[in-house]
Amino acid sequence: MDNKREITDTKLDKYFSITKEALDKVRSSPTCAERHAEAADFLDMAQRYYDDADHFRNQGEYVNAFGALNYAHAWLDAGARIGLFKVKDSRLFTVDDE
Repeated sequence: MDNKREITDTKLDKYFSITKEALDKVRSSPTCAERHAEAADFLDMAQRYYDDADHFRNQGEYVNAFGALNYAHAWLDAGARIGLFKVKDSRLFTVDDE
């Protein structure tokens, strides 16, 4: 099968690692004090999708696992982009490193 059309263990492991790193970075970074409840909600959603991805991977459902990982990271990235999470890492998030 064409490797560009397949979700391999290697690819899934890579994206689990990246998303876990982003989750850890958000947890160890300050949040917007005025919008703490929103930040907590975004982080909760990201964690839930990450946990779903792990469940799907364990069931052998790699497509669903990959999709859930993308949602998890999207919640983190959106929170960073709108300033809920004070992260300065343009490798993991669409933010400036300033």
